[in-house]
Amino acid sequence: MRRADEDRLRLRPGKPRQERDPGVQRFTRQVLRAAQKTGAGAGPALRRASGRGAEKGRGLVAARLVGDRLGARSRRVVVKARLVVHAQAAPGSTAAHLRYIQRDSVTREGTRDQLYGADRDVADGDAFEQRLAGDRHAFRFIVSPEDTAEIGDLRGYTRDLMARMEADLGTRLDWVAVDHWDTDNPHTHVVLRGVDDAGANLVIARDYISHGLRGRASELATEWLGPQTEREIAERLTREVGQERWTGLDRRLAGLARDGRVDLADLDRHAAPDQRGALVGRVQTLERLGLAERLDARSWRIDAEAEQTLRAMGERGDIIRTMQRALGGAARENVVFDDRGGRAITGRIAAKGLADELQDRGYLVVDGLDGRAHYVALPARAELAAYPLGGIVEVRPSRAEPQQADHTIAQQARADGLYRVDRHLADARRDVRPGADPAAFVEAHVRRLEALRRAGLVERIDDGVWRVPADFLDRAAAHEASRSTGAAVDLRSHLDVKAQARSLGATWLDRELIADARPAAVGFGAEVRSALVARADFLEAQGLASRRGQRLVLARDLIATLRSRDVAAAGARLASETGLNHRNVGDGERVSGTYRRSVMLASGRFAMLDDGVGFSLVPWQPVAEQRLGQAVSAVTRGGSVSWTLSRQRGLGV
Repeated sequence: MRRADEDRLRLRPGKPRQERDPGVQRFTRQVLRAAQKTGAGAGPALRRASGRGAEKGRGLVAARLVGDRLGARSRRVVVKARLVVHAQAAPGSTAAHLRYIQRDSVTREGTRDQLYGADRDVADGDAFEQRLAGDRHAFRFIVSPEDTAEIGDLRGYTRDLMARMEADLGTRLDWVAVDHWDTDNPHTHVVLRGVDDAGANLVIARDYISHGLRGRASELATEWLGPQTEREIAERLTREVGQERWTGLDRRLAGLARDGRVDLADLDRHAAPDQRGALVGRVQTLERLGLAERLDARSWRIDAEAEQTLRAMGERGDIIRTMQRALGGAARENVVFDDRGGRAITGRIAAKGLADELQDRGYLVVDGLDGRAHYVALPARAELAAYPLGGIVEVRPSRAEPQQADHTIAQQARADGLYRVDRHLADARRDVRPGADPAAFVEAHVRRLEALRRAGLVERIDDGVWRVPADFLDRAAAHEASRSTGAAVDLRSHLDVKAQARSLGATWLDRELIADARPAAVGFGAEVRSALVARADFLEAQGLASRRGQRLVLARDLIATLRSRDVAAAGARLASETGLNHRNVGDGERVSGTYRRSVMLASGRFAMLDDGVGFSLVPWQPVAEQRLGQAVSAVTRGGSVSWTLSRQRGLGV
């Protein structure tokens, strides 16, 4: 009868507002600041962290006291945190993170959301980035209450949470946030500047980062919604019993297990009556999954790798759901790309996003030419904006062995442990092959040496001279392995196949025609088959192809002809815009000038080099972007390019 009454009427306390009172906040901050100075409340039973630095920073006392107010029925909130030290992170990483979280932000109604702050519903992201620029570090948080749907007002909840954080840390905080409602677990991203209200570095105690903030978030959610009811707890436990992922029940079993063994007698003694049935059901689920072995009628042994396996299963389940959403339920074989030993694939970008929103690790869903859908984890620091939806990519396993240039460098240094540009250039000129450029060949090795020097693998001892250690190849292999995080993804075209079919430039479809490709007859493969027919008709109309019976004969130097037409048309447009003369670049010709901008054409991305009189368009490479606005030179050969970014160190770096 009591449960029926509970179902009909559930009282919810109103959202507490007393903490928003500035006077209360100031008083609370004063009390906590004084307590931190005296070390009050630092009882040994509450010390969760240890070691050097564990008891430094703001929020230590609050972290030790917050757990006392939480009970078994407190609302659960997941809080993930990351400290980003700007000197150790990639340039502009925090600015990129802000772009990521804003792009994917969605309100509860499904519309695009905005950054907000403590007192502004629309925060100025550019101004916040400028304030961040001079900071030593920044904090990133993801706050995900289990009962987000019932909380509803994530923005108000986040503001209350950050107000409590200010009270705990004893300082005003400068932060922005955005809510994401378009996932299975709605959550909030918070970016916090690493300075206090006096402009000094904000140092937060490790205990507060690891569990204090989560405790505050749980405490606040419980105040907003009230403690969990018996029915809510029972429903949560029932859901967890059969899940193929690491759950709270698994954590409880791990705590009760002795040497991996779970006994019903231990459950009787230590588990709450309302949890015992769920724990037994969970052990039986683990047994079904092959992660637990029944020893007798009253005990099981849990697999030592159960946690790792369950976490991997949960991640794979999330991946499959992501792929199904990306393809709109279309029937495909779903494959997670093996970035170590898998085969290369080519396909259309069907979806993209962040697999790890805290670390900015992205993913692509690629609808492959083979008729299958592939989930591809991108390398660390890969910019999602570089991979447009509908674009064509080739995905290859990452390399974890020395590059070919490394073997040449080792060969050159074998006699005396030194790599010398003049010696290598002399050897290259003696062994020159038709059409090869010895200088460009050596320049490529110099660029590789400079990259390895920055990684600490070789030492430059003079202009054009590097010291190469005896174990260089082993070090180079280890270096490549450390960089092999995610697959190697090359954008083959930013245009979808429909746009390529009638493009004046050299497209990916043209290369498929030359290779006489035979894609699968389903999915993206079927689209490419139709596009290849349309492209053949277009080339025939342009006089660049002819038919002999069932055979299509393509014009000689088709790619070069199409690329030349594409560049000429783009050059004419830019000449009209800038008033500068466009100068064509001959094959093998060196071009120098100031790198002004890049332009995206059907034939690929090109860099505009301004020599003061006119400009040239040469194939773009990522390395050139570091020299935007600076003098560079390049040599083009058959659509490829060799860049020289400096004239001060040998033949180029």
